[in-house]
Amino acid sequence: MSHTFIRPDTDKAWCPGCGNYGILNIVSEVLQELDLKKQDVVFVSGIGQAAKAPQYFDVNMYNGLHGRALPVATGIKMANQELIVVAEGGDGDMYGEGGNHFLNAVRRNINIVHIVHNNMVYGLTKGQASPTSQREFKTKVQVNGVSNEPFNPISVALSMNASFVARAYMQNKEHTKEILKAAFLHKGYSLIDVFQPCVVFNPVNTYEWFSDNSYILDQTKHDKSDMMSAIQKAMQTYPFALGIFYQQERKTFEEYLWDSKDTHEPLYSKKHDMKKIQELFDINSIS
Repeated sequence: MSHTFIRPDTDKAWCPGCGNYGILNIVSEVLQELDLKKQDVVFVSGIGQAAKAPQYFDVNMYNGLHGRALPVATGIKMANQELIVVAEGGDGDMYGEGGNHFLNAVRRNINIVHIVHNNMVYGLTKGQASPTSQREFKTKVQVNGVSNEPFNPISVALSMNASFVARAYMQNKEHTKEILKAAFLHKGYSLIDVFQPCVVFNPVNTYEWFSDNSYILDQTKHDKSDMMSAIQKAMQTYPFALGIFYQQERKTFEEYLWDSKDTHEPLYSKKHDMKKIQELFDINSIS
């Protein structure tokens, strides 16, 4: 490959063997194979080990607050619809601190790609249980084991009629690449929950565990336009299904805001009508 989207001059702040490396390489290859231009791509992240990934890509990047990647990604997409916007982070960042934003991104169907590194633990803050940690998982904080029901992002997204919902395991490189390519080409909100081991702070959900507890959906037999079938598969665990659960394009958030008469001129280039703005201020001051 003649070009990589990974910055060559950065030290990766991950432990040796971390699953984040695999996802970084896979996403880079997807960007390359889709022949995307780096100036057209924006990655947005919050805080966490997975949220460091966009810092290592040779593209536009915004690193914000913990759990706040999705509203920023939404704002960027609304300001310039020509950009390819990706929100990337971990299960704690996206489903814990960012849980409310996750729900509303699904509801809006904003045309962005949402990649979540799911290692079932908080890696950056030294191993606390995350929303997706499995029951009885013991940590330095949850010394008696996790008692909460694990958050199921796939079933939640489907129940809210997300237009693209998928799960992958980064060890299955080519399968994960195909899922990501489909997500980038999809018009609307795309969730890709990617299993990846944390080799230091999660001794339970290892590479071997994910391999033993997952299987690849037979996409020739699974109807990804059938919502009920997708929900049924999403609710099944041990093993977890991998693949595209559901895909059905529908009107996006952007299309609701700009009707057919609009020129679709990006917000950043629109000129403000100061007279109309002043009239609004005058009306509000009277009322």
